[in-house]
Amino acid sequence: MSHDTKETATPPPPPPAEIHYSGEYSINPLGDVSFQHMCARLPSVLRRIWHMAWKLDRQAVLLLMACQVITGAAAAVGLTATARAMQPILSGDTASDRLHQALPALLVVAGMAALGRLSSALSSYADRRLTPPLTTYADTGLVEAVCRVEATAYAQDGFTDRQEAAEMGVIRTHVMVNDAQRFMSALIRMIAASGVLSALHWSMLPLLLLAVLPAGIGAVLSARVDYEMHYANISDRNVRHMMRWWATTPKHGDEVRANGMTDYLLFWYQYLSDRIDRRLLSVAPRTLRIALGSSLAGGVFLVLTWAALAWLAITGRVAEAVAATAVVAVQTTLAALAQVVVNGAALFHTSLYLTDMQTFLDEAAKRAPNRGESTIQAPVEEIRLDDVVYQYPGKDAPAVNGVSLTLRRGEILAIVGENGSGKSTLLRLITGIYLSDKGSVAWNGTDLAGLDQNTVWQRTGLVPQLFAQWPLRIRENVTLGQPRTFDDGPVWDAIDSVGMREAVEELPDGLDTLLAREVFGGAELSGGQWQRLACSRAIYRRPDLLILDEPTSQMDARGEHQIFEEIKRVAGDRITIVVTHQLENTKIADRVVVMERGRVTEQGSYDQLGNAGGLFAELLSLAKDR
Repeated sequence: MSHDTKETATPPPPPPAEIHYSGEYSINPLGDVSFQHMCARLPSVLRRIWHMAWKLDRQAVLLLMACQVITGAAAAVGLTATARAMQPILSGDTASDRLHQALPALLVVAGMAALGRLSSALSSYADRRLTPPLTTYADTGLVEAVCRVEATAYAQDGFTDRQEAAEMGVIRTHVMVNDAQRFMSALIRMIAASGVLSALHWSMLPLLLLAVLPAGIGAVLSARVDYEMHYANISDRNVRHMMRWWATTPKHGDEVRANGMTDYLLFWYQYLSDRIDRRLLSVAPRTLRIALGSSLAGGVFLVLTWAALAWLAITGRVAEAVAATAVVAVQTTLAALAQVVVNGAALFHTSLYLTDMQTFLDEAAKRAPNRGESTIQAPVEEIRLDDVVYQYPGKDAPAVNGVSLTLRRGEILAIVGENGSGKSTLLRLITGIYLSDKGSVAWNGTDLAGLDQNTVWQRTGLVPQLFAQWPLRIRENVTLGQPRTFDDGPVWDAIDSVGMREAVEELPDGLDTLLAREVFGGAELSGGQWQRLACSRAIYRRPDLLILDEPTSQMDARGEHQIFEEIKRVAGDRITIVVTHQLENTKIADRVVVMERGRVTEQGSYDQLGNAGGLFAELLSLAKDR
C-alpha cells in the first residue's frame, strides 16, 4: 500500500465500549450460593407471591388455593377408586359381573376426573383475575420508586443497571402466578399419588423420587446459568435499550440522517447485540452437559422403577390388581413429579428476577427523601444560602463550593458563568432537588432538610435548559396536570404571556391538540414554540420562586423580547432567577452573580460588573467581538 493510500484510508467504525463495574453491583448475588440454598428459596418465593396477590384480590387467591386442594383430593380419591375397580376387573367372573362390580368405583374415577378438570378451569380463571393487576402493581411500584428517589440516586454507580435488572422482575410477574399455581397443583397431585403408591408398596416411591430428582437438579442448575448470563448482560442490554430509543425516535431523526449516522448506529446496535449473543452461546455447552447428565441419571432410575414393579408382580409379592393400580399410580406420580420439577425450576427462575426487583425497590426506599415535615407559608420572602457545598459521588472536587447568597422577594437574580462552573447544581440546591453536603439552604428561615419537599416544589416554577416535550395535550403541557380552575382562562393567559395564542389556535384541536407527531392526529411544535410553551408552564404556576435556565436560547428576537418583558412584569411577586450565556439579557437583573469552579467570584449590577475587569467583563467583551 502506498503512502498516499495510507493517508486517505478511512478507519473502521469504533465498536461499543466494554463496561466493567466494580463494587457491590459488580458481584453476581448467586455466585457463591449453594444448590441447597437455591432450593430453599422456593417457600419464600411462594410467600412473596401470596402476599402480593392477597393485597390485590383475596377472593381469587382463596379460589386458587381451594382449587389446588380439590385437585389433590380428586387425584387421591380417583387413584383409590382405581385400585378398587381393579379387583373385580381382574377377577375370574364373567365380563358383565366384573363390570357390574367395578361400576361404582369407575363412576367415582369419572367423577373425580370431572372434578379435577373443573378445578383446573377455575384455577385458570383465578389466574387471569390475578395476573393483570399483579403485573400492573409491580410495574407502577417500580416506576413510583424511580420517580420518588432522591435525585442524587441517579448519580450513583450501578443505579440504572439495577433498575434494568428490576425491569426483568416486572416482566416475570406476568407468569409468576401461573408458575406458582402449576407448581402447587403438581405438588399436591404428587403427594396424593405417592401416598397411594406408598400404600401399595413402600419401595416404589423412593425409586420414583430418584428418577425425577436428577431432572430437578438439572433444571435448577440451568436456571442458574441463565441468570448468570442475564447478570453478565445487564449493562449491555441497558445501553442497547437507551441507544435503540435515541436511534429510532423521530425527534432525532433529522440529526441521524443528515449526519450520515444510520450505518454506524446499525453497526453499533448489531455489534452490541452480537456481543450479548456470544455470551449466551458460550454457555450452551454447559447447559448441554447439564441436560445430558440429568437425563441419563433420571433414565437409569426410571428403568429401575419399572423393573422393580415388574419383579414385584412376577414374583407374586403384589397382587395383579395392586400391580395394575401401581402402573396407574406410577404414571400419575411420574407426571406430577415432572410438573413439580418443571414448574419448580420456573418458579426458582422467577425468584431470581423478583429478588432483583425487590432489592432495587428496597434500595430505592432507602434513597427516598427523608426530610422534615415542616411546611412553608406563602409568600416566600427570602432564600438564604450559607457556605453551601455539594460534591457529586465519585468526583474529586465539589460542584458548588462555599457559596453564600441571599435572594429576596421582588428581586431578579442573574447567574452567569462558563460551562461547568456549577450553575445548574446551584439551582438544584436552591430548589431542594439536592441537599447540600455542608452549609444550609433556608426558605423563610427554615432549612430545606427540615421541610416537606412537596411544600417547596409547590411554590417553584422551573424552566430547565433541557425541558421535557411531554406527549400530552397543549392544556396539560401548560398546567402539567395541575389545573388551578375548571375553565381554560388561566391557561390562555399563560399562553398569551409568551405570545403563543395564534400558534395554538392554528392547531387542529386548539388546547386539546396532542403534542406527539408519532401518534395519529398528533402535532409538533418548532423548537422556539416548545421553549415558549415551557416558559408558559412556569408562568401558569404563579410560583414564589421562578427559575429560567437559558429560557430563550431557541427563540427569535421577538419571542425573546416578549419573554423578558413578561419576566420583568411579574417579578414583583416572586424571587426570579435567570441563568443565561447571553450576557445582554442580564440587564433586566437587579443583581448578577458570576460563578467560577463552583464559587461565586463576582456580584453586582450589569454596569458594575461590565466595568470591573473580571470574568464578566471578559465574557462580555468576547460576546461583543463576535
